[in-house]
Amino acid sequence: MIRVVKPEELDTRRREGGIETDQERKLQEILSAVRQEGDRALRRYTEQFDGAALQNFRVTDGEIDAAYERVTPKWLEALREAARRIRRYHERQKRQSWIAPEADGTMLGMLIRPLERVGVYVPGGRAAYPSSVLMNILPARVAGVEEVAMVTPPRPDGSIHPATLVAAREAGATEIWKVGGAQGIAALAYGTESIRRVDKIVGPGNIYVALAKRMVYGTVDIDMIAGPSEIVVIADETAHPAYVAADLLSQAEHDPMASAVLITPSTALAERVTRELVEQCDALERKEIAGQSLREHGAICLTEDLAEAVEVANRLAPEHLELLVADPWRWVGRIKNAGALFLGEYSPEPVGDYFAGPNHVLPTNGTARFFSPLSVDDFLKKTSLIAYSREALLRDGPRVMALAEGEGLGAHAESIRVRLEREKGEKRHE
Repeated sequence: MIRVVKPEELDTRRREGGIETDQERKLQEILSAVRQEGDRALRRYTEQFDGAALQNFRVTDGEIDAAYERVTPKWLEALREAARRIRRYHERQKRQSWIAPEADGTMLGMLIRPLERVGVYVPGGRAAYPSSVLMNILPARVAGVEEVAMVTPPRPDGSIHPATLVAAREAGATEIWKVGGAQGIAALAYGTESIRRVDKIVGPGNIYVALAKRMVYGTVDIDMIAGPSEIVVIADETAHPAYVAADLLSQAEHDPMASAVLITPSTALAERVTRELVEQCDALERKEIAGQSLREHGAICLTEDLAEAVEVANRLAPEHLELLVADPWRWVGRIKNAGALFLGEYSPEPVGDYFAGPNHVLPTNGTARFFSPLSVDDFLKKTSLIAYSREALLRDGPRVMALAEGEGLGAHAESIRVRLEREKGEKRHE
């Protein structure tokens, strides 16, 4: 079911779904059509791809109210507690503008403001991902974003899964639209008669949605291009094999392209985990998906010791990294690359996915080397503030001129010179 490899044999290549040139061309056609035709193109593509014939795309308050009647009190209580924890965690990330005065009267600073309008894409149709709704909307609202427009594909009858609607209201979406796919991304990026354009688009989707986001980047900002889910578990001989196997399968069941890797110096643990994987996978509802993921992208990597295991994990830079070892805190300082780090046997990855509070929108495909989890910072823009004093300009002006002239930018230097000559001249006449 799962291959056993040496560290040098572990595949670190990016896992990307195949998309052909003609499909890419079709995506560009969709983006262009929505940009030019607006709502008319949205109606056409929504009927073509989602089987829903819609005249109006906006979800009404009545539809959201009705959704509350279709979820259980137990589920709603759990959702609200998750939202509370996610909100509290992200509140700690908030930053304030700052201005620092200097002795010569100069004022330097940074103005930090929220984006005005953000778009959130949520996968839909037959599936529902309320956790993604919370993880994408709550940081934006904590940052102070006033308008959050959510788009999600409708079901053939034109409805949206009630769990998605309830989560959107609880998180603070200001508008919800029944539009999905590349056409939904285009609507957010370019705007239509109904949907006003946004400043940034966040949220997960299939490869077509991811590619559409990449195509509109520059017109709007985006969060990241997320790939298939992945988990790396570093475990020693103290780890419970059933826990290790269950955690690997928690990611393998996402997608046949998902990656689940165990790195361990213990041959005995590796053998026991292999047996557990077979037994547990067979009992899963999504066993075909999980099994294909393990066969094609899973691995058990045997290392000399835990130090080498950490080195291998840093090279992989995984989305999720679990430390199921006797003293996980000992190794935290040596972890350089990971989207999220889970310490000890009581911190399985799903608590991060749903409930603990940190964001589950994480860098994949090795991009944890330079990307970070979605956070409040992703919904802020920063403006530098410079207020030089007369004293500072007279002192620093000649140096500025020297640097500008060294780059051959005479007008830059002249902008300083005219001020210095006037100020010095006025000073002589005082």
